[in-house]
Amino acid sequence: MLEVRISRWAELDESGKKRVLSRPNLKNSADLPEQVGTIIKAVRNTGDKALRFYSQKFDNVDSNDIVLTDAQQQQLLLKLSEERRKAIDLAYQNIRKFHAAQLPKDISVETTPGVVCELKHAPLEAVGLYIPGGSAPLPSTVLMLGVPAQLAGCRRVVLVTPPGQPLAGDIAPEIIYAAQLCGIREIYTVGGAQAIAALAYGTDTIAKVDKIYGPGNRYVTEAKQQVSRDPMAAAIDMPAGPSEVLVIADETATASFVAADLLSQAEHGVDSQVVLLSDSEKLLKSVVALMEDQLLVLPRAIIAKKAIDHSRFIVTESMAQAVEISNLYAPEHLILQTKQDDALLGKVRNAASIFVGPWTPESAGDYASGTNHVLPTYGFSRNHSSLSLLDFYRRYTVQTATAKGLQAIGPAIVTLATAEGLMAHANAVKIRLKALEKRLQEQEEFAAVPDDFNL
Repeated sequence: MLEVRISRWAELDESGKKRVLSRPNLKNSADLPEQVGTIIKAVRNTGDKALRFYSQKFDNVDSNDIVLTDAQQQQLLLKLSEERRKAIDLAYQNIRKFHAAQLPKDISVETTPGVVCELKHAPLEAVGLYIPGGSAPLPSTVLMLGVPAQLAGCRRVVLVTPPGQPLAGDIAPEIIYAAQLCGIREIYTVGGAQAIAALAYGTDTIAKVDKIYGPGNRYVTEAKQQVSRDPMAAAIDMPAGPSEVLVIADETATASFVAADLLSQAEHGVDSQVVLLSDSEKLLKSVVALMEDQLLVLPRAIIAKKAIDHSRFIVTESMAQAVEISNLYAPEHLILQTKQDDALLGKVRNAASIFVGPWTPESAGDYASGTNHVLPTYGFSRNHSSLSLLDFYRRYTVQTATAKGLQAIGPAIVTLATAEGLMAHANAVKIRLKALEKRLQEQEEFAAVPDDFNL
């Protein structure tokens, strides 16, 4: 029996509301930062030797050549079924179509006559994509990261994924095929915090990258956070946490659809969280019963059940109140299944990815609708966005001033720099203005000399 507690929002005091919207505590041990720091230090000091050591220690791989050669990749592709190949092709095309529409445009603006400011975009030179392996290899994540890197034109795209069991080359063929579609040939069989360290600092085999993308376990997440704080290492895509979904549904929603959507996130991991908000207690109870039925046929039912232990089912007084509660929670995934979806959508402020209507399961965004499934979790959708093509570019500005332009803005620059006590800033402008003034005087004097003047 599923034991899901149904709360009534109107009956909760402020502390109760905060409690019911709290996330599961991240089960990071107190010594996790130190453990990860030790791994990073080892990789920095001994490079490939450390990578092989940790492959043996954590992945039970006796020998790891680290590099997945082209020949090995082609051999693995022989195991890929035509059905899965076609599914990956469809997903690739949709993801590419949506992200291609995001190509940035440079701009040029003359802010003052003689002063031109430009915003330009350049693809990142080298990017590293971390693709989880283990019990749930994620070729979909290869597409979500590889397609925008391909469209942006990043010169070097590196993929790392944990070595398979029991052989180092036993990587899911779906990962290899998705990588090749995205033009990725540089693949390494390394996982965990050690893979992040290798991408951030480089080894003899794996050259360092500028930015690291992709989800992972708590060791990977901690490693990404640690290297992102080192200016000599690499940037990362976004803060990461357990997966989550919040569904807003009314009495018109199909309860079996809602139950399936909740379970689709619950099966990600025991620390995932699912939330259901509705003004119909009858619907909530129906969903609980249907979740119990659907769990019977799920291979990852044990994981899903543990995630449901910290689910949240809340009766609201209205759909408008449900949206406000959702905004407080700021979910990674938000699903709307009501008779007023469009009206509610306009009131959503905090959500990373939104799925509207009964025929839009969250699974669509995870795989093949075209949007990106790399999203901020754990409430970070309040101030972080879903991964997009722009995340694979760096933006920079260019400004060009003529003599006339500097004359127009120079006095204001001098005034502001003086107000801030930065006299060298002011002087950099004053010197130029004096030089211009002198040149103009010389031109005026020369213009005043008669044409028949004899030296």
